[in-house]
Amino acid sequence: MLSQTLEESNLGPLWENLGEMVTKEPTHTIKPYLWKWDVIRENLIKSGELLKVGRAAERRVIYLQNPSLSDKVGFATETLYAGIQLLLPGEVAPSHRHSQGAIRYVIEGDGAFTTVNGEKTYMNEGDLVLTPAWTWHDHGHEGTEPMLWMDGLDVGMVKNLCGSFFELFDEDTYPVKGVPDGTISRFAATGVRPVSERNRTSGYPSPLINYKWNNIEKGLEELTRLESDAFDGYAVDYINPINGQSADKRIGCTMQKLTGNMHTKAHRHVHSVIYHVKSGSGYTVINGEKFEWSKGDFFVIPPWNWHEHHNTGEENAYLFSINDRPVMDLLGLEMEEEYKEDNGYQTVTSTFSP
Repeated sequence: MLSQTLEESNLGPLWENLGEMVTKEPTHTIKPYLWKWDVIRENLIKSGELLKVGRAAERRVIYLQNPSLSDKVGFATETLYAGIQLLLPGEVAPSHRHSQGAIRYVIEGDGAFTTVNGEKTYMNEGDLVLTPAWTWHDHGHEGTEPMLWMDGLDVGMVKNLCGSFFELFDEDTYPVKGVPDGTISRFAATGVRPVSERNRTSGYPSPLINYKWNNIEKGLEELTRLESDAFDGYAVDYINPINGQSADKRIGCTMQKLTGNMHTKAHRHVHSVIYHVKSGSGYTVINGEKFEWSKGDFFVIPPWNWHEHHNTGEENAYLFSINDRPVMDLLGLEMEEEYKEDNGYQTVTSTFSP
């Protein structure tokens, strides 16, 4: 038989397998999943009692492992990684750099800082801090209480593309230059830029590395005066102030505000998403399965999965998320589709239990 003969020579008949290689729509093995914050936090605090941060253990982080990708360490989706980092008062997480881009979203505490290529910026609850690919960065803590934040990296994407590099700096900290939080001073107001940035020839990395929560909250408050998006409620993307594109070149970041009892309609898209619940409670229906969430929880929406959000409380719910859309857009692969049955709402067939 020709097929067997080809297989023995490590060849294959395209006429038999074209449909498996070029599928009619995205196919994958990724399953949606939800991680409860109380479980994450309890174990993270325990790790603080057992593990000292330093050269031996550079970062004290517990990462999200999607069980459907259990053979790929640290994968929440095929492209995205998320971990929750704990830094205790007085600790220093040594300086290093890597080809993966990274974001830090502050969940709890204040008094810690990140230094990115020598620029020091303080981190407060709700802030988003960028550490672009191949930039030296370290973390320190000058406060009095534990500091917890989300690390989001494009680990899977870089690994799948065989582009991973890592380097440890010679000293624990990279030399600080300039005024702390200078990035915030340069871009203090939305819609303006300092004249010193007029002749910037490259849009990346973003000259703004800390997106303060009070600015994001104000922007969402103003947006609430308008009509909400049918699928995402009131949502904003974090952008690079120079070129108006994604804040990080490869990792998209979004904050959604779901007002009391808001129920968005269902849609699906090619890009995958990791969500973190900043505040509020409700549920998200993913391909007919209900994922009930509350403050601090994390959940994953795989590519091309129908999903809708429902804030079940009277107060606002805020959902922070990272995604791989910038790369999908760049490659011309992004697609989106509206769920048109039952007025745009899925029928719930099951409820997820971790």
